[in-house]
Amino acid sequence: MTPIKDKIILGIDPGTTIMGYGLLHIADNKPQMLAMGVLELKKYSTHYLKLQKIYERVISIIDSYLPDELAIEAPFYGKNVQSMLKLGRAQGVAMAAALSRDIPICEYAPLKIKMSITGNGQASKEQVADMLKRMLHIKDEMMLPQLDATDGLAAAYCHYLQSTKPETHKDYKNWHDFIAKHPDKVKGL
Repeated sequence: MTPIKDKIILGIDPGTTIMGYGLLHIADNKPQMLAMGVLELKKYSTHYLKLQKIYERVISIIDSYLPDELAIEAPFYGKNVQSMLKLGRAQGVAMAAALSRDIPICEYAPLKIKMSITGNGQASKEQVADMLKRMLHIKDEMMLPQLDATDGLAAAYCHYLQSTKPETHKDYKNWHDFIAKHPDKVKGL
């Protein structure tokens, strides 16, 4: 397991109606929720204005909390192509905000996020929220009615879990690549 000394991860669940976000502080490999919230976008009249608000809010969160990394939920293909395109734009704008502040980005499929939090890729938003509440010891009064907030937090927690996984053979192209990156592990060969 790779220990994480001190890091802040911003997780985002992109959306054009509601964007959810959550921030995790990792200290001595222990995650703690810093904040979570939502940006409600229903009141804005055009898709472009919504994208502007997403960008501005993500920049504001970044400038307030100074995250080291962004974990964002990837759009998934549903039945409505137009909805997927709008969601992809929302995700792209949030990513552009992070890139403008030189923050590395990791993207996770919804299935991967749910699986890492609950062990079930088909888990409901309520199940994800409940698991996060228990794992991070979040008090009832801190939970929001919009589950987009816990979905954003789930992206951050998924990234934390992925960051602490031991390296596997998939991290290398071949044995020569492994040896080049870890000469100390192959002494005497």
